Amino acid sequence: MIELLNSEPLLATLFALLLSLLVGSFLNVVILRLPVMMQREWDAMLKSEAGETVEEQPAFNLMTPRSRCGECGHQIRWYENIPVISWLVLRGRCSGCGTGISFRYPFVELVTGLGSAWIIWQFGLTVEGMALVALTWALITLTFIDLDHHLLPDSITLPLLWLGLLINTQGVFTSLESAVLGAAAGYLILWSVYWVFKLLTGKEGMGYGDFKLLAAIGAWGGVKILPLVVLLSSVVGVVLAMLLIAFRRHQAQNPLPFGPYLAIAGWIALLWGEPIISAYLGSF
Repeated sequence: MIELLNSEPLLATLFALLLSLLVGSFLNVVILRLPVMMQREWDAMLKSEAGETVEEQPAFNLMTPRSRCGECGHQIRWYENIPVISWLVLRGRCSGCGTGISFRYPFVELVTGLGSAWIIWQFGLTVEGMALVALTWALITLTFIDLDHHLLPDSITLPLLWLGLLINTQGVFTSLESAVLGAAAGYLILWSVYWVFKLLTGKEGMGYGDFKLLAAIGAWGGVKILPLVVLLSSVVGVVLAMLLIAFRRHQAQNPLPFGPYLAIAGWIALLWGEPIISAYLGSF
């Protein structure tokens, strides 16, 4: 089947689109439930350490319970959970009570599907292409969790770091030496910025999850892409902050998480890093 798909780029792209739309639907579940699962685990740990009784709670994970409307409890039927299409057919409203369903659900599905399809169109069903698709799924998940909770879960960032190192044992994106240096330098760059900022202001400018995310990006692309990622993340941050403030979705005095900017910048740098760097150097 892979040979057939590789011989038919359009078919491979369509396959990636359909599969990734379904994955995007699952990513919505991860984005919504993983932080809640982590909070429950932390609460139970704190109670246990304090000697309090940890009460048994109903099962809550990525598979259980089935998705329901948060307003009326209507259980989502399978045909109400078809990526993008169901949202359009339902006109963005719950079929049980008519409560509006956030546009973000189909947006995550679309971004996941279109981003993955574009990668397969460019790289085919190669190790490089499939690795980049997996990276895209992880970065989308991290972006929206960080936007919601100012949190970058270790359960995603750390496996992403190790996966980058493992892939580059075969030199898929860079040499193993550059990947190891990229992981170390990525962590230390933001760790240093964090402590300088904290010593000067007494405040924490970012979280440890940001260090780990940049380390993961360095493990994938190598040490050479880190300056570009840092520069691009600053540019992306300014642009997105201005857009959010302009559309009154954010107050200027409130902090914005840095993880989404790193994720977007890292994705851009991995896909177009060399042309961007070459164009920049060529201008001189």
